[in-house]
Amino acid sequence: MKILVINGPNINMLGIREIDIYGKETYENLLQSLHTIGLEENIEIEHFQSNHEGNIVDIIQKSYNNVDGIVINPAAYTHTSIATLDALKAVNLPTVEVHISKVSKREDFRQTNFIRDFAIKSYEGYGIDGYKKAIIYLKKYLEEQV
Repeated sequence: MKILVINGPNINMLGIREIDIYGKETYENLLQSLHTIGLEENIEIEHFQSNHEGNIVDIIQKSYNNVDGIVINPAAYTHTSIATLDALKAVNLPTVEVHISKVSKREDFRQTNFIRDFAIKSYEGYGIDGYKKAIIYLKKYLEEQV
């Protein structure tokens, strides 16, 4: 089983930016956590992070016929990127959305979410532990589809 984990803008700044919202865990901690989850769950996990919307669209498109599912933290693109949504719809892979903070309890402008209605499940507010929840949920979902 192969899962692609996509992170949007500024996720590479974890542990530096707005620690009161996103916590002290760094992006490197997140990558180590993904590696550990992959080993524990016997999943091949690819990861990708970009601050550029087009790069995220490109990696989603490249995932077609190359991965079994996607875990995505679109970050700020959650609220602005129809292009990301359209790419996810185009490849039509099972997708789980994850957010480090509790986005639904934040600023008004963050209440628009273009990804949630497409995602089979969403996790928010669990810090980087949300990625593990998302990956395990997606793994079980994919196993049930066989």
